[in-house]
Amino acid sequence: MPRLGRSPLWRNPAFVRVWLAATISVFGSYVTGIALPFVAILVLGAGPLEIAAIGMVELGATLLVGFVAGAWVDRLRRRPILIWADLGRAALLASIPVAFIAGVLSIEQLVLVAFLASVLTTFFDAADNAYLPTVVAREQLVEANGALAATGSAAELSAFGIAGLLIQALTAPIAILVDAASFVVSAVLLGSIRRAEPDPPPRAGREPVLAEIREGLRLVIGDPFLRPFAAARMALAGTYGVFGGIWLLYAVNELELGPAPIGLIAGVGGFASLLGAAATARAIRRWGVGRVAAGALALTAIGNFFIPLAPAGAPLVAAACLVVAQLVGDSAATVYEVTETSVRQTLVDSRALGRVGSTFLVADVFVQLLAMFFGALLAEAAGLRAAAAIAPFGAVLAAAILWASPARRLFVLPTAPRPDELGEQGGDERVGVER
Repeated sequence: MPRLGRSPLWRNPAFVRVWLAATISVFGSYVTGIALPFVAILVLGAGPLEIAAIGMVELGATLLVGFVAGAWVDRLRRRPILIWADLGRAALLASIPVAFIAGVLSIEQLVLVAFLASVLTTFFDAADNAYLPTVVAREQLVEANGALAATGSAAELSAFGIAGLLIQALTAPIAILVDAASFVVSAVLLGSIRRAEPDPPPRAGREPVLAEIREGLRLVIGDPFLRPFAAARMALAGTYGVFGGIWLLYAVNELELGPAPIGLIAGVGGFASLLGAAATARAIRRWGVGRVAAGALALTAIGNFFIPLAPAGAPLVAAACLVVAQLVGDSAATVYEVTETSVRQTLVDSRALGRVGSTFLVADVFVQLLAMFFGALLAEAAGLRAAAAIAPFGAVLAAAILWASPARRLFVLPTAPRPDELGEQGGDERVGVER
């Protein structure tokens, strides 16, 4: 956990509000993350394709608006985007328990809510990553991202366990009210921040949206460090996409686990992520940015291979395998996420962060969408276990991509953004590359 008061970061009131808002919102989001699929499975009797459809429309919405969101975030002040996205998601999620109580809840409504909420989340995430460097000094970004990931993981630790109990006690639709309320609280906290943002670019100086999107793509593709991180992110998305469509069904139908133990197992992942977030900065200081990122991806793969090893008909052993997967895989994945985010935020100018972040996001989501679709087809044709056995190979490929790239030699991050000519002679020295 972050050590409050021992670092200048925690004497920054704007960051503390961002941190509190993120922690509360993430708590509610994790509740919905487990409650929404249970609404589909337990209330509406959904199968693999229906569950995959909900996940696919979420990813499809991000794919549809991701590039545009990044371009607009770079044109506008970020805090109002964060606030309105929170309020919109609160209203959308609140419609689910209302429809359930009225007896009119349907798969179609869940799909529509998932789509619209994902659109708002895409704008929120683009603005969130771009907003942080305006309230935190660049040399504190690894610590700030680690703190956000750590407290998010602590929220995950408690939220998944609480979600399982809430679903059993109150039903899944009512549990989603927790998330709706959390978004309102997050919006209020963000609205209380009084630090002024830098002025956005003047209208007269703006390029067309498509030109700005192309510039974001150029920055990623042309950079010797961002490019392999983006490729590794895409490979890792293959693992997330397959598991995103089948993990819950695998745990319920194949391993015969109920909502409460699944929630507790997922909570272990929150504890593991907490450990990973807390260890990231120290690991980077010792082994360097690139090696830590590649090693974290390798450990993510190892952890995920325990999922298809979980035996059917032996719930305790199966649960133990899933716990090991959470402890190893989730902690390592968090180390990678904190490292990758910090790389982007330190190597890219503030007014390009939205586009670069959205380029990463769209690439990630495109692969997740394909992986989720083909994973669902494989699960229907060959069984849930076969799909679970394929999924970890995405993380293996991600680790190999990063290890074979110049990013492996990236040791320390700069305290100022690099100029546009990212591949110029002398660039290695500016970003702390090992010889």
